[in-house]
Amino acid sequence: MTDHRPLKNAVSAYDAVTGAPKLAHLARLGWESNARLAAIAPLVPEALRPYVKAGPLDDKSWCLLVSGNAAAAKLRQMLPSIQAHLKNSGLTVPSIRLKVSLQNKK
Repeated sequence: MTDHRPLKNAVSAYDAVTGAPKLAHLARLGWESNARLAAIAPLVPEALRPYVKAGPLDDKSWCLLVSGNAAAAKLRQMLPSIQAHLKNSGLTVPSIRLKVSLQNKK
């Protein structure tokens, strides 16, 4: 039989993440990665946007996750303008890496 009583010490996911320094750091990196993707979205052709996702961010690089070689090839051509746009937006990254997934977009 299942017990449906609420847990006495339950905390929200947000409270758990912000309460643990390492989790808070990882969450901040995720938010910063998504902020960079949002900042470059106007530069990425609309038809290409569903194929590009924010990936890992660290102090050395930012990774964009790209579905398919064709989308990655187009993004490679755009990297100089993407980096310049991020710099002008105050979201500088030393380098941008592309990781290609050959699976369908999700």
